[in-house]
Amino acid sequence: MLSKKSVNIFWTIIFSSASVFSQTYEFPERAYPQDYFAWPVDAAIGIVANFGELRPNHYHMGLDCRTDQRENLPILAAADGYISRVKIEPIGFGRSICISHANGLTTLYAHLNDFYPALEKYITEQQYKLESWKVTLDIPSGLFPVTKGQFIAYSGNTGGSQGPHLHFEIRDTKTDKVLNPLLFGFPLPDNVPPVVSRIAMYDRTKSTFEQSPKFLSLKKVNGVYQTMNAVQLVDFSKVSFAISASDQLSGSSNPNGIYEAVLYDNHVAVVGFRLDSISYDETRYLNAHIDYRLKNSGGPFVQHLSRLPGYPKGTYTEINGDGVIDLSDHLVHNIVIEIRDANGDVSKVNLSIQENDNASTSKYLPNNKPLFGPGLINVFENNNIRFHMPEPCLYDSLRFVYQESICINGKIFLLHNGNIPVHSYFPISIKNTTPSSHYVMHRWWGDKDDYKKCESIGDWYKSEFRAFGYVELINDLLPPAIVPVGFRNGMNMSKQNRLAFVISDNTKELINFRAELDGKWLRFSNDKGKSFIYRFDEHCPPGQHSLKLSVEDLAGNKTERVYSFSR
Repeated sequence: MLSKKSVNIFWTIIFSSASVFSQTYEFPERAYPQDYFAWPVDAAIGIVANFGELRPNHYHMGLDCRTDQRENLPILAAADGYISRVKIEPIGFGRSICISHANGLTTLYAHLNDFYPALEKYITEQQYKLESWKVTLDIPSGLFPVTKGQFIAYSGNTGGSQGPHLHFEIRDTKTDKVLNPLLFGFPLPDNVPPVVSRIAMYDRTKSTFEQSPKFLSLKKVNGVYQTMNAVQLVDFSKVSFAISASDQLSGSSNPNGIYEAVLYDNHVAVVGFRLDSISYDETRYLNAHIDYRLKNSGGPFVQHLSRLPGYPKGTYTEINGDGVIDLSDHLVHNIVIEIRDANGDVSKVNLSIQENDNASTSKYLPNNKPLFGPGLINVFENNNIRFHMPEPCLYDSLRFVYQESICINGKIFLLHNGNIPVHSYFPISIKNTTPSSHYVMHRWWGDKDDYKKCESIGDWYKSEFRAFGYVELINDLLPPAIVPVGFRNGMNMSKQNRLAFVISDNTKELINFRAELDGKWLRFSNDKGKSFIYRFDEHCPPGQHSLKLSVEDLAGNKTERVYSFSR
């Protein structure tokens, strides 16, 4: 059983061969400092999400610590160190703190409300100095030392948070790789093995992007998951599998992500994945770890037990293959899948599979659609649109589909479909013989859309995206709208505690917002990208005032408003 071990505070690499399971593959195991970090929230210990959970376009990179469903609980430094970075942004982590520690690790605390007074004062001064509410500040090591258990901030719901909690991470300071906090000895009891809800099977004689998986019905017999059929007969010579599984802590009903899975073919370990460390440069590869097409079409998350050809090894360890099982011998293959949580609790899936003797090898049907492949520079161009995709863009092959249609504003181009993942940005150019400096490119699929400013090159207008779908060129001449909330020009604000404005634009994107009070920059917050809010403080003393707001959108359209008020 893979379990957490007590070690000294120095993070080193060790190897372990202990296991209570015969023929069980052991990943090379890291040793993590136990009891070095204290729980970072002054509340009952518990989590609502763990490291490695599957999220849209990324892995969840830490623990979401419970804050009793409330804001403004004390957040505490997990260990001695110093505050090394503070970041404030409208989405993402919202308001966050990083603390560097002497053992070579860094902890991150996110979705915060106010920082502790000395730090809050310093950050405010820096924002006024930089004339920007949105900041990333690297802080000198001696400026804000902290001790284990020291109050550093209040919990909140800022940034991309969907409810009050603390997002907590542990990182390798040197590499910025994020480590699984459940390996550090926090008192989170877990004696519950993972739950397996489905097994998906793929015909790997063709691309995973051009098929829907076959789901195998499961039953649990004597604690082991099994398929309903004693031997599953298939009509193709190569097969791979994916699983849907979740885990729970003891005494909790909250479903969390699993830690690792290993696939065996006839008692030989073939491939496995372990979610113990992931960098932010790697996190988008989740879209190759799951069946993105299935999920984006409204289906469940399933995690591949094979590495797609366009995915660097990442979280996968290839032991005796890449996870694609060759059935061309027509023999029965006994497949075992072991799924673990971070505490070492194990669930097993057993199934047997064999190629049908009458099966014929499936191949791509001949057609005139271009074949795009991973690791290649894929190019498409005609008289109206052109693009090229760099090598890291695709995880698997596809027959590219293209369509044009006419709408009232011009042409709409369908680039394949948005249910196929794209890893990297790729440039798209659309031709338009009517010159304008206000063109933006619009991409959408389903209920999600993006707008990007265009660069002009003759009659071609270029932008870039990292998703397929519909695209069009828009000549955007509409300026942003500024709407006061609970405020009117000339109002006496002596009984109010804030100024608030909603800024809207047809492209949903702003590149600049600036507020000046009596000619001096004034700090408006913009949490979650919604209202712009200024809370009255010493920067707005009693008396008559003039407030100037300036807003600019992607296309360069500008709106200015001047308001007067008194306090």
